Amino acid sequence: MMVLVLIRDLEWLVTVADVEHVTDAAAVLGIPQPTLSRAIARLEAELGTRVFERMPDGVRLTPAGELVVTAARDLGSRHTQLVDDLASMLDPDTGVVRLAFLDSMAGLLVPRLLRGFHREAPRVRLVLRQEPSHEIAEDLASGAADLAITTRQDGLAWLPLLEERPVLVVPASHRLSGRKRVSLGELADEELVTVPPGFGYRQLVDDLLRAAGVAPAISFESQDLATIEGLVAAGLGVAIVPEHLAGASGTVGIALAGSSMRRSIGLVWRTDRELTPPAARFVALVTTP
Repeated sequence: MMVLVLIRDLEWLVTVADVEHVTDAAAVLGIPQPTLSRAIARLEAELGTRVFERMPDGVRLTPAGELVVTAARDLGSRHTQLVDDLASMLDPDTGVVRLAFLDSMAGLLVPRLLRGFHREAPRVRLVLRQEPSHEIAEDLASGAADLAITTRQDGLAWLPLLEERPVLVVPASHRLSGRKRVSLGELADEELVTVPPGFGYRQLVDDLLRAAGVAPAISFESQDLATIEGLVAAGLGVAIVPEHLAGASGTVGIALAGSSMRRSIGLVWRTDRELTPPAARFVALVTTP
């Protein structure tokens, strides 16, 4: 049997259970007593059980009614929370922005953007997801993220934010550490620290090495580029990382000879649905010079 119960009816039911008198509950709710009685009768008919026993001095919950009212309180509370959450999400001053971003942007671009946005919209809550590009694409598709800071994605709106140059990083004691520029062909005998297959940055590194005709042995793989730079500083190999990470843990960054490759990073979002007001406000503030 399909049960068609209104949230309003559940709220009325809870009031009757609390007051234990239909006429008094109607007065509390500000509705006619016959209207409340019909609502109770309709709800009992839909549930197929009596919720209240009629007594000379009012009403009492039946055993089934105890169960119904407990569920009614929970459903009413969840409905109220839903309404409040939606109002918050849709309010450009107090809503929520769900932002996903590449791991490599955690210490560079993201803090600067969030600092500026928080200054302009201090009551907006930011829910952050730090993850690789393929997981970001999944979050945008599912709606788990409103916006993302990542590489350009087909079919998504694109607001460019920066271009980063890949460089070679080596330990300070490495034979190449004094060089200003190095060709990738010189890495044939080196051990490489890099990200695992399937990650966007791994594809960039593989393309660079393939173009140079070299395939260095891979010593370690890590999803986090900052960790990769730290492994290089510890002497566990060399790596190709975004230029801003060079030197973070004591490595030496060296330009790649003959390479003009750049990785574009920007803000992306879906165009097949309207952004929530808080997310649109984030885009507007990032766009403003």
